[in-house]
Amino acid sequence: MRSKVTKAIFPVAGMGTRFLPATKSVPKEIMTLVDRPLVQYAIDEARSAGIKEFIFVTSRGKGALEDYFDNAPQLEQALRKKGKTELLEILKSTNMDSGEIAYMRQHKPLGLGHAVWCARRLVGNEPFAVILPDDVIAAEKSCLQQMVEAFEETQSNIVAAMEVPDDKASSYGILDIKEDMGALVSTKGMVEKPAPGTQPSNLAVIGRYILTPTVLQKLNKKTVGAGGEIQLTDAIDDARNDGEEVYGLRFKGTRYDCGSKAGFLQATVAFALARSELRDDLFKFIQDMVAADKAAE
Repeated sequence: MRSKVTKAIFPVAGMGTRFLPATKSVPKEIMTLVDRPLVQYAIDEARSAGIKEFIFVTSRGKGALEDYFDNAPQLEQALRKKGKTELLEILKSTNMDSGEIAYMRQHKPLGLGHAVWCARRLVGNEPFAVILPDDVIAAEKSCLQQMVEAFEETQSNIVAAMEVPDDKASSYGILDIKEDMGALVSTKGMVEKPAPGTQPSNLAVIGRYILTPTVLQKLNKKTVGAGGEIQLTDAIDDARNDGEEVYGLRFKGTRYDCGSKAGFLQATVAFALARSELRDDLFKFIQDMVAADKAAE
């Protein structure tokens, strides 16, 4: 019987120090990209791929994140009274049904692998997705949906992959390719943040994974890897050593690294320009800014 992916883990325990002082009181995951928090983009992507159970691995200070997915009866009532049905529907689309979402605490920042391990009891013996909300991907068909379709064919571990310049490879986990089949590549290993010039390819892993239960079993070892943390890539490699296949998927879409200020700003401009009600005013503003900058040179 072929397995389906219906559960997703969202590791959101990070402190978001690159966005201080904003993240002193606001979890990074609910910082807004145009008019939706980062985490909403991740949830929408998961839903489009058939995910039914959403598991958030959080930490102290993330209460606002939990509140975001709850009902807001007073606000809904106010919108209803004013006849603002369109806004009411937008608001309702952010609600999560009881039992659909769960929260686990990661008490110590021990790495991505540890964050995924924290959700092991809720995942059980099923394949599961991992989504990092920092990576926002604009795509006609969502990145995770593309990955789910690949998983349905392979029934194997899948990681989202994209080409990166040689001088950026040391910032990523890099795939060691066994066979390149176009969109899919089979792999013989992954190197976490290789030293400059030592990367086995320029195909980098970004924040989307579909993994088998074997990976969770490997995380039980709590093996410390690069950076003194428990690395998810190490557990995936360990599963490969047991004979499991690991594929990289060159997804169709544009990825924005919203874990960095520059990436967040780029995503804000790109998503705003994609909105018909915002495009003209924003585009004119950008043109005027560029013209003023050139005139000042």
